[in-house]
This record gives sequence, C-alpha cells and structure tokens, in this order.
Amino acid sequence: MHIVIEGQDATGKDTQAKLLAEYLRSKGKNVVHYSESGTGSEDEFVREIAKLNYGTKQDIDHRTRVMLYLINRYEQWRKLAEPALRKGDIVITTRSWFSTLIYEGYAAGVSRTFIKKLHKTVMPEHYFHPDKQVIMTLSDEARAKRLGTQAKEQGRTGEVWKSQPDDFQHKVNAGYLKVAKEYDVLTLDAAGTIEEVFEDLKKLFEF
Repeated sequence: MHIVIEGQDATGKDTQAKLLAEYLRSKGKNVVHYSESGTGSEDEFVREIAKLNYGTKQDIDHRTRVMLYLINRYEQWRKLAEPALRKGDIVITTRSWFSTLIYEGYAAGVSRTFIKKLHKTVMPEHYFHPDKQVIMTLSDEARAKRLGTQAKEQGRTGEVWKSQPDDFQHKVNAGYLKVAKEYDVLTLDAAGTIEEVFEDLKKLFEF
C-alpha cells in the first residue's frame, strides 16, 4: 500500500506521516516512511541534492530545481518504495510530484506541462496512483503564523521556500486547492491540534 501525505509548508504533514507510521507499526504492519524532499535522508547522494534545493543563496534556475527534485524523487522511489511495495509493506511518503507541480509550476512559473511530461517520462505509472492520499490545508493566515514559528524552531528561516513572500505562499496555497480539485484528491483541514488532526486522518484513511 502506498500512502501520500501532501501539503504546503507548516501544515503538519511530516508530523502526521510519522504518527501514522507509528500507529500502523503498532498494529503489526511493516512500514517504510520517508519525505521526497530528501532533507532527512540517510542516503548521502539524496541529502546533498536536497541541500542544493533548499539552500539560501545558490543561483539555481527553477527548471533546474524541477530536475533536481525529480532526481531525489526517483532515487528514493527506486531504493526505498519499490522494494517495500514488492514485499507487500506499507510505504508512506511525505510530498509527491504535486509539490514540484505547485511550488515550481503554479507559484514559480515553470511550465506545468513540462513538469508533468518530465515526471511521466521518469517515474513509473503506478507512482501516480497511490492507494490513499491527502492534501493537508490551512488558511493563509494560519499557515503564515505557523510557518514563521516552524522556521525559527527548525533553524531554517533562510531556506528558499520558507523565506518566500506572502504573495508566493498564497500562490502555493491556491495551487494545492486547484490540484486537489483537478486530480480528485481528498483534503484535510490541519487547523486543529496534532491529536485532533491525526484522528481525522485515521477516519479519512479508514484506519
């Protein structure tokens, strides 16, 4: 089973993915959980690519970032997800190709057709059809408040995406809502407490 938890920065997707992985393991399931961003990867190659993507001052074109994100996406899918899925384990990924479509496409202006074609060329077809997926949502106001707090707590205030102005973040938020509608993806309001949102997530996924 492949589960995807998506959403803008500060919606709590990583926290909820970790809770879900722990919950399923407590039920005796074998679970592989990772973030497609690669920032917390144990793979040195993936981690170095992530540093380029999320660094503060590198002069990297947005089309280049699309390809760098895809490299990490493919490498982790090949090394982690596919072997686990073949064994019948559960794979939980935080983020998906939607993140690149939204941040680099809807918000940064890269051709969404280019992004989609590139991913369709590289990623296997079953990657695009997870068994369960959700987009975590927050209002612009709630998201901005959480984002500032999160960036300070994590020491990531200068990162490329966390330091973007409000108009960019608004485009990202709107992009997620458009993608949810276009691709018929469930959404979940992340405004509650961690525990409340997790209970809602379990109900949504029927766990």
